[in-house]
Amino acid sequence: IKIKGQYPQFIYWLAMPFFAPMPWEAEQFYQQPGLMERNIVLDWYPVGTGPFQLIENDPNREMILSRNPNYRIERYPTTGEKGDAEQGLLQDAGRAMPFIDKAVFQLEKEQTAYWSKFLQGYYDASGISSDSFEQAIQLESGGQFALSKAMEEQQIQLKTTVATSTYYMGFNMADPVVGGQSLAAKQLRQAISIAINYEEYIAIFLNGRGIAAQGPIPPGIFGYQSGEKGMNRVVYQWEQQQIQRRSLDRAKQLLHQAGYPDGRHQTTGKPLTLYLDVPASGPEARARFDWLRKQLQQIGLQLVIRSTDYNRFQDKMRQGQAQLFQWGWNADYPDPENFLFLLYGPNSKMHFGGENAANYQNPEYDALFEKMRVLPDGPERASVIEKMMVMVTEDAPWIWGYHPTHFSLYHGWNANIKPNLMANNTMKYRRVDPVQRFTLQQAWNQPIIWPVWMFLVVLLLFVVPSVWRYMKKNQQNIVLIEPE
Repeated sequence: IKIKGQYPQFIYWLAMPFFAPMPWEAEQFYQQPGLMERNIVLDWYPVGTGPFQLIENDPNREMILSRNPNYRIERYPTTGEKGDAEQGLLQDAGRAMPFIDKAVFQLEKEQTAYWSKFLQGYYDASGISSDSFEQAIQLESGGQFALSKAMEEQQIQLKTTVATSTYYMGFNMADPVVGGQSLAAKQLRQAISIAINYEEYIAIFLNGRGIAAQGPIPPGIFGYQSGEKGMNRVVYQWEQQQIQRRSLDRAKQLLHQAGYPDGRHQTTGKPLTLYLDVPASGPEARARFDWLRKQLQQIGLQLVIRSTDYNRFQDKMRQGQAQLFQWGWNADYPDPENFLFLLYGPNSKMHFGGENAANYQNPEYDALFEKMRVLPDGPERASVIEKMMVMVTEDAPWIWGYHPTHFSLYHGWNANIKPNLMANNTMKYRRVDPVQRFTLQQAWNQPIIWPVWMFLVVLLLFVVPSVWRYMKKNQQNIVLIEPE
């Protein structure tokens, strides 16, 4: 592999699955005639050098990993980040990994069944569905999430982390109404960005599991800044030592300046109607669309949802026919380039088939991006990213949505749990206490025998009197006959 020029992010590409080293013998073996027809392929019978072997591969039922007896000697880290030692994450420092002999992944088709088995101790870990959220989590007075008393009594641990993902609504910058770089178009996009309250969206539809985005870069990625310094100053303001969304009055003011007083064209008087293109969706999405309509109605704008099948939706995006759309991005690797390239002009979806779905083009931003992508992490790179953030928040090609927060529950017998959504190799660090797990499983799943005793008592209450009456009746019917 030869790299032309500089590309520091290449080291992350080398860590991706498709760059995993593969022995030529394995590649040659799977190329043999007839194997593919029998489904004997690398996808089903993988070859690797990791800490585990895939010994059972039935995705519709069960997948089992077993310790690799030929795994190289790799030891648990002896140092960590601040707070790791206090959380007990360095207790196994220096020990050879992995610590578990087998990992079993089972498919549960019903969320209720999965949740019940987790509470009974038959699964080591679980996420939290919307149906189970109130049972597992309580909101403290300071607005922080904590485990419910029932979870604490079972010694369950809560681990949360903000995902290296972003979800947003985008403006098609090629659209004649909401697109373009004119001052009026910017003011229109800014007004809409203020009106759509993503803090409210997170509270209603995500059980509070997310943070409102201030730009395209999520927490945990270099270039992200929290607090006043990282605030989107178009949509928010700094008040009482915290970020506050600007008022609807400010949105209406911007709308008026854009030429749409009270949501109507200042010349024709016609109401401004916006169009949100979405793939075909079911009843669950209707509540969210109704919420979006109400958000825009607050500043006098109308929103029409244009639902279509996914293939047609993709065609609209490629051809630049959508006006507003909903999109998202999960990090491929932990570098700001992997998010900032989503607004890089030469990546325009309409013009070049890239991932710039908004078709945003700003020569100044593009120049800064090309400079930023080859810089190492440091003050100079941070300064360039800060300039780019100011630029895109001012141009507002996106309605900066939210970064989701992942909640995970683990039973107390799990050790060395540290969420890392960018890593796929954390299983080797995991350790469990099988004795504690078995003991608690027995304690939590004691057979309930009182209904059996109750049934027997009720049975006796009915049977004994009946038997007594039957015997008494038989005694009365006996006739004694004296012999002649």
